[in-house]
Amino acid sequence: MDRRKFLKTGVAISAGTACVCGLPLLSTFKAHGSGEPVLPAGEKWGMVVDVNQCLPDCNACLDACRKENNVAYHGDARWDVHRIRKVTIRNSNMPELGTKPVLLICNHCENPPCVKVCPVHATYKREDGIVVCDPDRCIGCRECMVACPYNARHYNFKQNRLRFNPDAAPRPIGVAESCNFCAERLKEGKMPACVEICEKIDQKALIFGDLNDPDSDIATTIRENSVSRLRESLGTEPKVYYIGL
Repeated sequence: MDRRKFLKTGVAISAGTACVCGLPLLSTFKAHGSGEPVLPAGEKWGMVVDVNQCLPDCNACLDACRKENNVAYHGDARWDVHRIRKVTIRNSNMPELGTKPVLLICNHCENPPCVKVCPVHATYKREDGIVVCDPDRCIGCRECMVACPYNARHYNFKQNRLRFNPDAAPRPIGVAESCNFCAERLKEGKMPACVEICEKIDQKALIFGDLNDPDSDIATTIRENSVSRLRESLGTEPKVYYIGL
């Protein structure tokens, strides 16, 4: 897809996904070391996606996510679930730059629309900022999917029988789900599966950490680079930042 169209109207899903979502990228901003608001106490998890470091043909993060979380894959775009997706954009003004792969996940908004519309409070935001959906409470109404401006929620239309990870139960049919930053791994002091595999293959396209810690890698990266967030004007306050768009 043309980069200009990506920024204005949306992106086309590729790398095995067959759906379209409108994700206009709003204005890029430069984080400064002075005049920043005082951050509240406690961890606030976030992620930076460095588009310049992401390899076009690499799907290691997608595979790691699916295996870690037993994400349903039926080989049919109508039923497949994608906690992390990969799209491709190109710059029509500078075609010599070629195309760029862009990863899309739940933005773990500070003001998440999905939480506001859930009638049974199955979707909620944790104190550390992670937005999750409790499958035991979810009634499958899909209001969260409609409300999400990032098309980050997916619905389990079919029973997921994959058990790559015996410690992660597959979601039952009729519930919604999305990326939860591998919350169970965080509890064990580990990085999300996508971040871990990206570091193992020495790409380092994904930077994860505590946004409230000014000395963390993610806070430093945001402070020292020109970063952007998706649909920032909606007031959702996404915790996923991009470099290179």
